[in-house]
Amino acid sequence: MRTPTLAATIQRRILVNYRVDPDLLAAQLPAPFRPVVVGGYGIAGICLIRLGGVRPAGVPRTLGVMSENAAHRVAVEWDTADGPVTGVYIPRRDTSSRLAVLVGGRAFPGWQHHARFRVEEGAGRYRVAFASDDGEVEVTVAARRADGVMTGSVFGSVDEASAFFRCAPIGYAATPTEGVFDGVCLRAEGWNIQPLHLDEARSSFFDDPSRFAPDQAVPDSAFLMADVATTWRPQPRLETSAARLAG
Repeated sequence: MRTPTLAATIQRRILVNYRVDPDLLAAQLPAPFRPVVVGGYGIAGICLIRLGGVRPAGVPRTLGVMSENAAHRVAVEWDTADGPVTGVYIPRRDTSSRLAVLVGGRAFPGWQHHARFRVEEGAGRYRVAFASDDGEVEVTVAARRADGVMTGSVFGSVDEASAFFRCAPIGYAATPTEGVFDGVCLRAEGWNIQPLHLDEARSSFFDDPSRFAPDQAVPDSAFLMADVATTWRPQPRLETSAARLAG
């Protein structure tokens, strides 16, 4: 059975970015990925996204569902027969939708973990927190609208950050099988990001001392997208040579 393309509206997407020592980040990435380096740093982070009207493309929007979602992500590149490709590697996805947990990795690419989200937003301020049911991930982010990128960011301007994220629409996510990755390509009808100032950024992933020592993963910047129509198109699975041999 052919895997469907999904359509949805990004009602709110907060991109929280960390600057990370690239050698340390490279050591934690599975093959074939390597970190993209900007200003001497690797770029990792958390995408906090509320999707509305999620449904197979062609189905009326009124039949779609809404969910809060989170993805820990790393800006990466990898080699293909046609040359290097830039995208994101996603070690973990969490969602408020039990339906997404059920179909993720089965009917549509991307294994999901269920989590409980708490969201507050208004007057240009946003607070998103979630904790996964399995106890593996806990995140709290508080941010407010700003006039420009945060001081000290690797991005010199909003336009520079926008170009960086826009040129990497393909994401490959970890699966239960080592060396096998599910892929999705995001297409947005219109692209516009607005700068946010981070008042708080806590993540059990980036704050884990077994992964990162203090000052090795530092909050760098945050950006907002809102009210954007999108499609999410499945990509061919990516498999390492070791995984193919094992299979």
